[in-house]
Amino acid sequence: MIFGIRATIEAVMAGRELDKIFIRRDMGGDLAHELTNLLLERNIPFQRVPLEKLNRLTMKNHQGVVAFTSSIEYQSLENLIPMLYEQGRDPFLVLLDGVTDVRNFGAIARTAECAGVDAVVVPSKGAAAGNADAVKTSAGALNIIPVCRTSSIHNAVSYLQKCGVRVIAASEKATHSYTDADWHGPIALVMGAEDVGIAPDILRIVDDMVAIPVLGKIQSLNVSVAAGIMIYEALKSR
Repeated sequence: MIFGIRATIEAVMAGRELDKIFIRRDMGGDLAHELTNLLLERNIPFQRVPLEKLNRLTMKNHQGVVAFTSSIEYQSLENLIPMLYEQGRDPFLVLLDGVTDVRNFGAIARTAECAGVDAVVVPSKGAAAGNADAVKTSAGALNIIPVCRTSSIHNAVSYLQKCGVRVIAASEKATHSYTDADWHGPIALVMGAEDVGIAPDILRIVDDMVAIPVLGKIQSLNVSVAAGIMIYEALKSR
């Protein structure tokens, strides 16, 4: 944890990986303005919160800013995809939309790394923290597999499609099974949160939607289990 305006600015300038930053909702002043401009410029997520939340995080002199360092190093999707093509590889990525549980994040990363997935892509906001618990759950996979952070999964899908990557969404709204999908070539699999699934604006632009048949009374699988099933189905085809 880092607290204080100047300390947070220095951490950003030094290239420290920051996972989340909380800024007092009504904070103003030149230094606060400098911090927010720097965060926006570098696409680092931050959230404006009431003073009470900051005080619950630490009773030290936080000056209205509390930041959490990340246990993983994020990479750029825009740099990764050209590199994979230059290596003669068909990209295989997993995108997580609204997956906020660190255990699911870690478990998916572990499966992805074991299956040779090229990267896991997460949004800047509304994603599980890249903290020590996530790394532990991943059995260290989050220190191996590239994790790309993007402004939004919708933007990531659009970018991948422009790069020739077919995007397949896992959704209960799909009309056919994941075993009927074409997993060959450059692909990206989108997994959504267990409660709300993938955002509608993303589902509207994906290239395919697939579902896992559910025969029991419980109508959905844990997202990390569902991701594992689909990742290995793709691996079998590839």
